[in-house]
Amino acid sequence: MALLEELQPGTIVKGILPNKSVRIVEANWPPKSDIAVRIVYEDLDGNLGRDLLFRERECTLEIVTVSPTWNFDGDGEMFRLVSEAYRIQLAHLFDPRLAVHTSQVEPLPHQITAVYEEMLPRQPLRYLLADDPGAGKTIMTGLYLKELLVRGDLERCLIVCPGSLVEQWQTELSQRFGLSFEIFTREKFNTARTANLFQEENFLICRLDQLSRDRNNKYQAKLKATSWDVIVCDEAHKMSVTVSGNKPSFTKRYRLGQLLGKLTRHFLLLTATPHNGKEAEFQGFMALLDADRFEGHLREGVSAVDTSDLMRRMVKEDLLKFDETRLFPERFAYTVNYELSELEANLYDEVTEYVRKEMNRAYEIKGQRGNRIGFALTILQRRLASSPEAIYHSIRRRRERLEGRLQEEMLRKHDADAQLENQREMSEIPKDTEEIDEFYDEISAEEVEKKEDEIVAHASASRTIAELQAEIHTLQDLEALAQRVRQNNTDRKWEELSSLLQGKSDAPAAEELFDLQGPRPKLIIFTEHRDTLRYLTERLQTLIEPSEAVVTIHGGMRSEDRKKVQDAFMKNQNVQILVATDAAGEGINLQRAHLMVNYDLPWNPNRIEQRFGRIHRIGQTEVCHLWNLVASETREGQVYSTLLNKLEQQRKALGGAVFDVLGKCFSETSLRNLLILAIRKGNTPEARAWQTEIVDNVLDLERLEALINENALADKTINRSHLGDIREDMERAEAQRLQPYFIESFFSQAFVKLEGKLKKRESGGYEVSYVPPVIRDYSSVVGHRILHECDRITFEKEEENIEKKKPPAEFVCPGHPLLDATLNAILDRNRNLLKQGTVLIDSNERSAEVRVLFYLEHAIQDGRVDSDGNRQVVSRQMQFLEINSEKIVSMPGYAPYLDYRPVNEKDENEVSRVKNLLELPWLHEDLESEIIGYAVEHLVSLHFEEVKADKDNLVPKTMRAVKERLKKEIDHSDNQATKLEVKADVFKYFRRIVEGDSDAPKEYGEYLIEKGGRKFLKLLQNVQECLKG
Repeated sequence: MALLEELQPGTIVKGILPNKSVRIVEANWPPKSDIAVRIVYEDLDGNLGRDLLFRERECTLEIVTVSPTWNFDGDGEMFRLVSEAYRIQLAHLFDPRLAVHTSQVEPLPHQITAVYEEMLPRQPLRYLLADDPGAGKTIMTGLYLKELLVRGDLERCLIVCPGSLVEQWQTELSQRFGLSFEIFTREKFNTARTANLFQEENFLICRLDQLSRDRNNKYQAKLKATSWDVIVCDEAHKMSVTVSGNKPSFTKRYRLGQLLGKLTRHFLLLTATPHNGKEAEFQGFMALLDADRFEGHLREGVSAVDTSDLMRRMVKEDLLKFDETRLFPERFAYTVNYELSELEANLYDEVTEYVRKEMNRAYEIKGQRGNRIGFALTILQRRLASSPEAIYHSIRRRRERLEGRLQEEMLRKHDADAQLENQREMSEIPKDTEEIDEFYDEISAEEVEKKEDEIVAHASASRTIAELQAEIHTLQDLEALAQRVRQNNTDRKWEELSSLLQGKSDAPAAEELFDLQGPRPKLIIFTEHRDTLRYLTERLQTLIEPSEAVVTIHGGMRSEDRKKVQDAFMKNQNVQILVATDAAGEGINLQRAHLMVNYDLPWNPNRIEQRFGRIHRIGQTEVCHLWNLVASETREGQVYSTLLNKLEQQRKALGGAVFDVLGKCFSETSLRNLLILAIRKGNTPEARAWQTEIVDNVLDLERLEALINENALADKTINRSHLGDIREDMERAEAQRLQPYFIESFFSQAFVKLEGKLKKRESGGYEVSYVPPVIRDYSSVVGHRILHECDRITFEKEEENIEKKKPPAEFVCPGHPLLDATLNAILDRNRNLLKQGTVLIDSNERSAEVRVLFYLEHAIQDGRVDSDGNRQVVSRQMQFLEINSEKIVSMPGYAPYLDYRPVNEKDENEVSRVKNLLELPWLHEDLESEIIGYAVEHLVSLHFEEVKADKDNLVPKTMRAVKERLKKEIDHSDNQATKLEVKADVFKYFRRIVEGDSDAPKEYGEYLIEKGGRKFLKLLQNVQECLKG
């Protein structure tokens, strides 16, 4: 028991916190009260707390007798093990590039600067990472998350991305960084144990439109009840705002972005296209990161602002490797024109005429149904341009589906003029350009292929049974014509590709495709349709020997089968050609090849860059070549020929950067709409002239230059001097890193002490045959389930695949659940040893000087508080300090205790000498205060100045930006108010004239007209004419 009066500053007390002692920092009695005392206390970890203690608590309090803090009688061997656990748990304080050393990546200079110079120093992070496609934004994000995790700053992370990318994110983060994320699904949401999957899962990946198009608000309602450490939004430009005149349009995606920004401490946006050329929309987008700076009404004509502290953009052409060579090689694209055979041309004309007529009929239908039918017909037209096989099967399936519908209608009605029932399936078809974009963004390539088949088969502009019968008759004729083309075995497009592959073509750079000196270079052929893919594969396997040299990837494949094909193409020299639909354009890296053919050209220009990006990405060492096959006399072929030829002209003037802005070129004039209009307008000279004019405007040289400059918005480059600094930093980090040997040594000792079973393998690494409950019980603490056993583990990332043909060994490093659980178990059981102290002997020290080793940890906090009410830590450091009898403090290195050995208990002389040394008076003095004093003067002050310097640079810039924004808003409001005042005066003046007030001064009217502008002059003239009348 202890009286409240005994709680004086400096007193050590038990009973205030469960199972802990605290030191009283301050004790104050409320005025005119002796029944309670307010205290401020500090626990053993340095955390401050407050409490109000009443007399009733006296019976639970106990004053801890002040005695020497350290008895120096702890087990020396266990002390070293606990010290190593403490050091490994704080590994990020010693290893400035810990995530690099504990991940399966070899980052490049621009990735290192993004993570360690731009993102990690920002606390909290509100940032836009906008590097070019293929620069490795997923790797940068993974490194950032891994660093936060090992620093103890990440417990909950949410990633939001288009639906087609969720599996790629899950795979990349798992394989490269050991981060396990769950994918959000409706089924998981409905069966969540806690009724809130967002709260239940700490690491979650969600589909963008599954959250944004949440009609019943059931997802967002649950999401609002959660908080996150980090939220990452990939393809974040999809959350942008649209500004027309002075009216901003906030989409559901944008509103979702606003919500996500409020739920997290760190908010990271990823996109390769941050700016669409409209400054107002860009500033609206940036308001997701900093609402204060971009506060106010969004309107056209706003001036550009400096966003360099909120974003980083690096373009491909500026990226370098450590050896100072360019990261990306050059890339070239060529157009290969061919003419259709007479029979093919006839089929093309007939199908196009059918599509044109049906489109025109569809657009006569009011409402959304017409747009949906038009979309379905564009799919049919694209398949016509793909191959005879694709158009034949598409027409056949459409005819069969419409015949089935006709039979259903005939059973219900007998009159040929009777109206058809509305099609329920139509609601699933996109109704406008925005929904079309969402359709292709939000579902995987597999689902796209399946959905397109359904859409082509269902949608029809026929409104009566008679019209439906007529349409089926037309389809029967088209099907017969397509069958004739198939049977005739004439396919000019295939012949052109065959010539390219056999070295018989006169197309530009065709020699790259056929190497007489060695094996055939690897080639990727892209098509949009599965029917064409099967057809091409069959023909290629008869042309290329052996047939196993040709492999395919399409949306209907399981992800593991797709991965096998990708690996075979990348690693097997005998696999030469990959035929792929756009399923290979989603998250698959194929830089083993540097040659590509677009057998079909997509109607979305971003798809062209996305396909090219599969080979023109990090790791590519060869110049990349792309051949586009175009039937120049077709209507869409004419558009493509004009577009690609113009693109090549501008590439010669502007370089490969034109490919990076191809999608932006069509931000106002959609390529899809241009192709549709080309089909509807027909093949007249006027139509062709119109197409050329549109393309010329889209790819105008000055406009392209402006887009390329905008594309380099907030562009940052790494010059050779900076590259040298990065290289030196990496070398220094490699020297300071926590070497795998130390982790292996600690784990093998600690795991056995905790009664785990571990066996070293001859081939390298270890087999864990038994994980004890004391370690498995920490599953909830480390955030991952720990299994009873693990077949193979390794501590060297280069040895991940120890035994071929078997699953890779698990790379155990800081952040791995098994290691983290072992660290927690050792520390929780033996942490008191660090306060108890021990005696270690420095065998290398020639003198017999006695020194006391201290572990010092210090942190800088700012004024913000986290969800638990604690002030946020913005920087933390740890050092080892030694003090001798002269009170001289020195820094002995990163882990000095590893150089010292425990006392040999069997050596009586050594034990006796140690016992005598412990009687030295100075060892029982207040050495802790000496160390703290030294740290405050020499270490903490320097640490504080480093953090303060970063903030001193950032805060004034942010303040200036906010004030500038507010001043513009004030000026705009003042201007609007002045205009309204003038307008009010003008109408008062007009009223006086209308009412016949002869005293209305003429010169005042002229003054108001001068202020109000021409429209007021016109209004005055109209009023005067009315009065005369």
